[in-house]
Amino acid sequence: MTSSAPLAPDTAPGLQRSLKRFDITAMAIAAVISFDTVGQIATGGGEAATWTAVIALFFLIPYALLFAETGAAFPQEGGPYVWVKLALGRPAAALTTLFYWVTNPIWLGGSLVFLAAETWDGFVFHLGSGTFADYAFKLLFVWAAILTAVVSLRRGKWITTAGALVKVLCLVLFTLTAVLYGIEHGFQGLTDTRFSPTTAGFLALVPILLFAYVGFEAPNAAGEEMHDPQRDVPAALGRSAAVAACCYLLPVLALLTVVPAQKVTGIGGFMEGARLVFGVYGGAAGPLLTLTAVMFVFALLTQGSAWMIVSDRMQAMAAADGGFFSRSLGAFHPGLGTPVRTNLLSGAVATVFMLAAMRLADGDAAAVFAVVLTVAVTTLLLSYLVVVPALVLLRLRRPEVPRPFRVPFGTRGFLVCAAAVYAWIVIGSWSALFPGVLEGLVGIGYDFHDVWGVSRGAFEAFTLGTVAVLLLVGAAGMAVARRERLRLPEAQRG
Repeated sequence: MTSSAPLAPDTAPGLQRSLKRFDITAMAIAAVISFDTVGQIATGGGEAATWTAVIALFFLIPYALLFAETGAAFPQEGGPYVWVKLALGRPAAALTTLFYWVTNPIWLGGSLVFLAAETWDGFVFHLGSGTFADYAFKLLFVWAAILTAVVSLRRGKWITTAGALVKVLCLVLFTLTAVLYGIEHGFQGLTDTRFSPTTAGFLALVPILLFAYVGFEAPNAAGEEMHDPQRDVPAALGRSAAVAACCYLLPVLALLTVVPAQKVTGIGGFMEGARLVFGVYGGAAGPLLTLTAVMFVFALLTQGSAWMIVSDRMQAMAAADGGFFSRSLGAFHPGLGTPVRTNLLSGAVATVFMLAAMRLADGDAAAVFAVVLTVAVTTLLLSYLVVVPALVLLRLRRPEVPRPFRVPFGTRGFLVCAAAVYAWIVIGSWSALFPGVLEGLVGIGYDFHDVWGVSRGAFEAFTLGTVAVLLLVGAAGMAVARRERLRLPEAQRG
């Protein structure tokens, strides 16, 4: 298999080259900038801003460099699935892709839909908790995101592009309004804010910050739908990385300066901050706040859509390549050019997870939000524990592949970036799976129930249980796919 050959051309007859540099940039922004994490990051207080900047410098930059080089060198449809398969083989690629993919329906059916419903209920139209309206809203949200991924990328890209623009507009509007509010009323949040970094703050924030910053490889899942990936991927990732860093750091700073730290919450932080600062607009504050809430929910919807578009393509290519259950699961619709069966599977998983999450903590939205988001953080970060070494192996074993963009300082620079990124991912994965353990090793007190709202046993059962189920599903999927491959003529087994 060469770097220019598609992974499984017979399974994707409807692919069209519809993504240009602007589209790739917008898709990366739509996927990476996570509204649901802005408030969650800000709960860390002033040091959250410090760690946001530090991780942007020492994680985001080397991470973007690694994936810019690899994405331009290996632009096949399926992105990370192809990279892991080339480096480590089909089984490793299939299992890694499962962890990467399942993050997104979990995230969509968990934190995104809960934040959207909370925002709609508080600022647009009362839904209640556990009511028919609440269930209806969440189901509509999930399936609207899925259907956006089903339509052809030539049309669907404009929905995610609109979401990216709305997202940046909301964050810029909030930041500027917070400055105006501070000038008029004083920067109240700064009274008790401390920006000095601490070990406890680092361990609490690193998983959520890594989750916020990862995802720049996502557009490569549609690599064969790009006009010129060798030139456009590095440029698009550079632009989107800069925008993402600003769109996290500036709103978090703005939120902390105007909202007292004890009033910042993960599930309502951004919109509650907006409610406060929009008071500077007088009588127009109410309608403007409602409009912002609608834009906020739309941005959340398109954020979910962007991840469904890319992760479903990865999972579909794993299936089409004979790595996960039936090849038919990876079939692309001949007219739409989208993996409709995988899209529908994502919708089903998101729906089941949403229904389960609503019962997790007896309707306690804040506890559900935090635990569900942690599950999503865990499965995504675990996938990078395999993806990053695969990038290193490709760099060392495939020197003949043209690399239009290279990490500065050649192979040594690439290895340094990979080591830095991997170290961050290991710390983030451990902290997400076993919160409080590293704190205990360094003598920092950690009251588990106060932090998470559930017991450690319930938390670990949910997170480790999810990982165990995924391993079983992955093993079953690979076994079924292997039997299917063995029934094919030898020339078609791959």
